[in-house]
Amino acid sequence: MSFSYWEYKTWLSNVDFTIIGSGIVGLNCAIELRKKFPKAKILILEKGILPNGASTKNAGFACFGSLSEILDDLHSHSEEEVLQLIQKRYNGLQLLRENLGDTVIDYQPNGGYELFTNEDHNLFETCLSKIDDINHLLKPIFKGNVFATETNIFNFEKIQPAYIVNQFEGQIDTGNMMQALLHKAQKTGILILNNCTVDAIEDLNERVEIKTEQFSFTTNKVLIATNGFASQLGIEEVQPARAQVLITKPIKNLHIKGTFHLDKGYYYFRNINDRILFGGGRNLDFKTEETVVFGQTELVQQTLEQILQETILPNINFEIDHRWSGIMGVGNQKKSIVKPISNNIFCGVRLGGMGVAIGSLVGKELADLL
Repeated sequence: MSFSYWEYKTWLSNVDFTIIGSGIVGLNCAIELRKKFPKAKILILEKGILPNGASTKNAGFACFGSLSEILDDLHSHSEEEVLQLIQKRYNGLQLLRENLGDTVIDYQPNGGYELFTNEDHNLFETCLSKIDDINHLLKPIFKGNVFATETNIFNFEKIQPAYIVNQFEGQIDTGNMMQALLHKAQKTGILILNNCTVDAIEDLNERVEIKTEQFSFTTNKVLIATNGFASQLGIEEVQPARAQVLITKPIKNLHIKGTFHLDKGYYYFRNINDRILFGGGRNLDFKTEETVVFGQTELVQQTLEQILQETILPNINFEIDHRWSGIMGVGNQKKSIVKPISNNIFCGVRLGGMGVAIGSLVGKELADLL
């Protein structure tokens, strides 16, 4: 592509910091860099028309982990590591709320609920037996008991007779959050180029060369914040994980309010006013869902609709309004990767499906590497 003098001078010359990805991490990183370097030229490259990946496609859960997930993590992580993970999620959510404000992101502290299927009786009993232990473990962070039980007040079917409730969890409006972050970044003079896919990055010692589908240019530093697409830029510790989601049309007199996890967290749903957003099911076919390609599969979509009909909205007429998918970044460890790759290239990736909770903090940590 041949640029005019004005285009090249304004956008692609004398760039101090180039951030790849305009999601939660990338935008928070850019905003933090602006605070640290008020006169720097900061450029964000985004492959999508809108922030791609998962930042604009997630369910808007302001959560830090269900009880069964925490117990599962304790099998592969030490108690100290699990505490660090939860502390980071808690701190990240506080930072998000402080940065943007609860009104802007429509934060609603409606609580989080974990449901257990009839087949998960043993897991349910195990979780019940561990509530006191986990509450004791988490008390230094939350200064109170996190988990308790509650009877099936929402009249779900084909589940155990009680939920495990987390009083500290809530929900946000994902679109509002991302719009507010974009506005905050652009207001400080941060440049964003959309529809711009990065093909290669090369550290030349003094500068970094970035090659995109349309053009090449150099920059002082590069910060990779692509999360689910990190492996495409050579960060092999991150695997993509597609999440399929649907939302119903408005349902008259909807009685469900809160955020919900089902079947070890592989399914999740919430109300958005008088609609139900429902996603998950990648455990039905992990290999197929380990992809950077957006889309839906018949297997997952049919299962989501079946669970909606039989468990979440039994005896209630509903219609599906919209379907979509997002790409998360996962790995064999839950801890995010924030590190230098070379002298001039850095990354903040592998958010493990917890982007809302830790994205603000990972973005800040990424900027703090400089």
